[in-house]
Amino acid sequence: MGTVTRGTTNPNRLRRMDRWIAATHGAELRRAADPVAVDLGYGAAPWTAVELLHRLRTVAPHARVVGVEIDPARVAAAEPYTRPGLAFRHGGFEIPLSRRPLLIRAANVLRQYDEAEVAAVWQRLCARLAPASEHSHGGLLVEGTCDEIGRRHVWVALGPQGPRTVTFATRLGSLERPSDLAERLPKALIHRNVPGEPVHAFLRDFDRAWAAAAPYASYGARQRWMRAVRDLAADWPVADGPARWRQGEVTVRWEALAPRG
Repeated sequence: MGTVTRGTTNPNRLRRMDRWIAATHGAELRRAADPVAVDLGYGAAPWTAVELLHRLRTVAPHARVVGVEIDPARVAAAEPYTRPGLAFRHGGFEIPLSRRPLLIRAANVLRQYDEAEVAAVWQRLCARLAPASEHSHGGLLVEGTCDEIGRRHVWVALGPQGPRTVTFATRLGSLERPSDLAERLPKALIHRNVPGEPVHAFLRDFDRAWAAAAPYASYGARQRWMRAVRDLAADWPVADGPARWRQGEVTVRWEALAPRG
């Protein structure tokens, strides 16, 4: 179920997303007896699935990754990369696995869809996640968009019950202002970057905080970013702390940026 994507992919493109997943969801993966992750729509080459397995196993040695692609030719091309812990399946948003995964990563998949289609896709994918329990927050869906070499990336994290957070991540040396990330907003938000919408107000305030933090630029772009995020957190529900800010990231609660109406 779904539409074949352009298939554009590059090695190391999703490193920022992968590092964030390992840091924030690693404990859930470690606790699971059989932690399964899905790389949905990995594209014309399986690099991102191979890399996801490597990065998840640094925090959860028993993690498994299944690359899922709707194009049968791409699945056939990926078969030589099959190894213990890494497999490839033909399928789409139905997620053709016998068990519910603890992670679904869908990067640059919904970019070609209409905004009106996003909510239904999110709902379908969240329904396939491992459910929450007494000892687990359940599975995680990470859906977002990045540029061709992974310098700028914005993603939404969703649990079984729906959206939780939005993360902005960038290579700080390439950033002129935080609103440069607007071009990489996921489909649910990219058309909402207009006056009157929360995401527009957030990026406006972020640019102002960045400008006010200009004196910190003499200590490097990282220190300027961290100061800007610290000031931004006075008015916006920032959900992470300095350890993530140092990576060129900031995560905000979804409800603060959710589209109006």
